Amino acid sequence: MPSTRLFTHHFLPMKTPLPFALFCQTATLLLSTVLVGTGKDWKQWRGEQRQGHSPDTGLLKEWPESGPKRAWLFDNCGKGYSGPSIANGKIFIMGTREDMTQLICLSESEGKELWATDVAAVYGNRWGDGPRCTPTVEGDFVYALAGKGDLICAKTSDGSIVWTKNLAKDFGGEVQSWGYTESVLIDGPRLICTPGGGKGAMLALNKANGDIIWASAGLTDNAQYSSPIAFEFDGKRQYAQLFMKTLAGVDAETGKLLWKTSFPGRTAVIPTPIYSNGRVYVTAGYGAGCKQIKLGKEDPEVVYENGTMANHHGGVILVDGHLYGHSDQKDGGWTCQNFETGKLVWNNEGVGKGAIAYADGMLYCLGEKSGTIALIEASTEGWKEHGRFQLDPQTKIRSKQGGIWTHPVIANGRLYLRDQDLFFCFDVKK
Repeated sequence: MPSTRLFTHHFLPMKTPLPFALFCQTATLLLSTVLVGTGKDWKQWRGEQRQGHSPDTGLLKEWPESGPKRAWLFDNCGKGYSGPSIANGKIFIMGTREDMTQLICLSESEGKELWATDVAAVYGNRWGDGPRCTPTVEGDFVYALAGKGDLICAKTSDGSIVWTKNLAKDFGGEVQSWGYTESVLIDGPRLICTPGGGKGAMLALNKANGDIIWASAGLTDNAQYSSPIAFEFDGKRQYAQLFMKTLAGVDAETGKLLWKTSFPGRTAVIPTPIYSNGRVYVTAGYGAGCKQIKLGKEDPEVVYENGTMANHHGGVILVDGHLYGHSDQKDGGWTCQNFETGKLVWNNEGVGKGAIAYADGMLYCLGEKSGTIALIEASTEGWKEHGRFQLDPQTKIRSKQGGIWTHPVIANGRLYLRDQDLFFCFDVKK
């Protein structure tokens, strides 16, 4: 059984009279709730709807020359590219320390380690050891997936394990070159994951105990590196997932295949699909480009398929009918693409290839090689920059072939960035 390491704080006895002490404790709790956990948490990969949007408002629209103020730095995240989830005053992230992949819990206010739970032995590869999954928080539980397919449900209070499964051993999946990287989806009573393979490419597990609810009928592709999304269309809830050569949707209640369309994936497909108004958009690097389909009563209609956006793994954001992200295509760079037509609106070199997030009308663009992050307007009129700064310090354990690949996260007035061991928190509230 994986071990849990709990870090506790010791307090001096209170000399204040009990009623006043209770009043102070209650007031402190209420204040901390207002500051760090009310309605603006980031509980899963790419936020509430998996769109890369933060609900935060009242954020800085201009950064000083040195960048926003750093609130804290945690320097023991271990190896990996896992992003943070934030819920109820706690941060959940994954990293490999001493050859063991761990689920790590920090305090949101100070970045202090509260506990760490062993998940599995490290899955190593030449592009850098360590997990890629962002944990998913639901109520009092957090779910996390390691590279070899080890999936755990743990208590958010202390990291103790509730149940464990392995996507390969238990469900017939096959570990791909860079391991399992998806961030599992919690939807009602179901945990949606993608082991891939002949027993069902997608699974719905009972989130309470890990038992199988359904396996996707008629969908047996091997897993890639994308994460599934959930949405309602024509009165039916469904999940969409991207595979190497297939984009598919399955019924949320039964796992029955509802539709599928081809995709020209090569080497690896990674970015998360985007759904809006009956349309599903996907993109991938290695020359695959992008594709949009329109759902209907029968087979989906291909709206466009082109090379305007070929996003490797930094993500694409949909804002007001336009897509923003970095394209690997020749003469690509940071790109604005019309969602409806697929046509190029503008492109710019910006900070070089990297990852993106959105909050309060602004895009946060992180350069994977330099560690430079720029604040730009989500505008169809071009790259309108409102400040940039460079992460300092930067890690010494990064793979020579890798980069700063963890996506930016904005939650509760703070910006979170990770460079392997180093996990930064910046104040971006006005």
